[in-house]
Amino acid sequence: MISFLKQNRWTLLSLILIIPIGFYSKFYKGPVHVWVNDSLGGAFYEIFWCLLIFLFLNNVAPWKIAIAVFSITCGLEFLQLWHPPFLELIRSNFIGRTIIGTSFVPSDFIYYVVGSLIGWIWLVLLKKHRRCFIIVK
Repeated sequence: MISFLKQNRWTLLSLILIIPIGFYSKFYKGPVHVWVNDSLGGAFYEIFWCLLIFLFLNNVAPWKIAIAVFSITCGLEFLQLWHPPFLELIRSNFIGRTIIGTSFVPSDFIYYVVGSLIGWIWLVLLKKHRRCFIIVK
């Protein structure tokens, strides 16, 4: 366990940073709050999933993780066009709405692209840092 924490400390710190930022974007009430609440949060969502997957699959190429996260998120966006009872049950609480969304918004794809690109860059930097740490160690 200590080895896992030590090897992944920067990824864990990144998650500790991005999770509250992502949740805060859902509750932000300042200037342009509608944009922050409804759109910008999509970028944080992508970054979060890239980091979470990298935490457990750090041997996978960052671009593959970013593409997978983007593809799955796009699938979830289209799933918002479908409203069967079991999905409505999931969407009936905050976490469900946060994970699978409630309504299809085509402009969200822009934020998914931006978030996936930032996530990819973030993972590349984490991977470089990790390689340097292993070599120095």
